[in-house]
Amino acid sequence: EVQLVESGGGLVQAGGSLRLSCAASGFTFDDYAIGWFRQAPGKEREGVSCISSSDGYTYYADSVKGRFTISSDNAKNTVYLQMNSLKPEDTAVYYCAADTILGLGHEYEYWGQGTQVTVSS
Repeated sequence: EVQLVESGGGLVQAGGSLRLSCAASGFTFDDYAIGWFRQAPGKEREGVSCISSSDGYTYYADSVKGRFTISSDNAKNTVYLQMNSLKPEDTAVYYCAADTILGLGHEYEYWGQGTQVTVSS
């Protein structure tokens, strides 16, 4: 059974930091890309960042470049999203997802349940 379990969300003040984790199981981790997506109330889901588990190649949305860093620990089948200099507009439910294709513009195959990130002003 494929599982993607996010953790690390919470409430933080603007300018603060959070690190999200995505623990994956049930599939061959090295064969997949892991992406982070977010959805704020009343808004469409948007891609934030993704990483190839095989070669470490990464993509970032323009809105988070320079503030967020994605990384992968293949020994633990876990992907992290370090979020610094958080802004109120980063408030959303953050989801991790897995797919064999790297990128932020397509629908991923497997999804986690999401973790809430709230940034107060």
